Amino acid sequence: MDKNRCFWVSNDQLYCKYHDEEWGVPVFDDLVLFEFLILEGFQAGLSWITILKKRENFRNAFDDFNYNKIAKYSEDKLEELRNDKGIIRNKLKIESAVINAKAFIKVQEEFGSFSKYIWGFVNEKPIKNTFKNKYDVPATTELSDKISKDLKKRGFKFVGSTIIYAFMQAIGMVNDHTLNCFRYNEV
Repeated sequence: MDKNRCFWVSNDQLYCKYHDEEWGVPVFDDLVLFEFLILEGFQAGLSWITILKKRENFRNAFDDFNYNKIAKYSEDKLEELRNDKGIIRNKLKIESAVINAKAFIKVQEEFGSFSKYIWGFVNEKPIKNTFKNKYDVPATTELSDKISKDLKKRGFKFVGSTIIYAFMQAIGMVNDHTLNCFRYNEV
């Protein structure tokens, strides 16, 4: 029997696996949070399935999203990334990964972890929404606006409110599985 999934999930097995196992599950690990933050930035203007299909390439190209290494990338490494056909070769997005790694480390220094910082916006408790269909799910919220503004103030790039809301959904800060989705009560 087919499972009832959120409206955005296609029949692609990679998409189904991501939806069923990752999307909306609360993430508190800084390394995973950084990965999602970077991937959401690269996704801007593209479909998420494009990013999912290149995710392993991104992991290889960006040293498994080790923000300490990324913060120290040389111009030669950036040039290598701009020529890597396995990832999105957008110069500004590639450069933003380095900028964001540096900003990420500063947030860790200030708050003890990026997780404490980001989850502090929701008092460490996911917001459980009750959306019935795709028309109910927002692209941004007042909270994503607030987080986006704060991240920008801290020097992050590619963290507009729409990107941040998608990030919040991915890391489980908000449970945006629709009510008819089998994952709604599981996460």
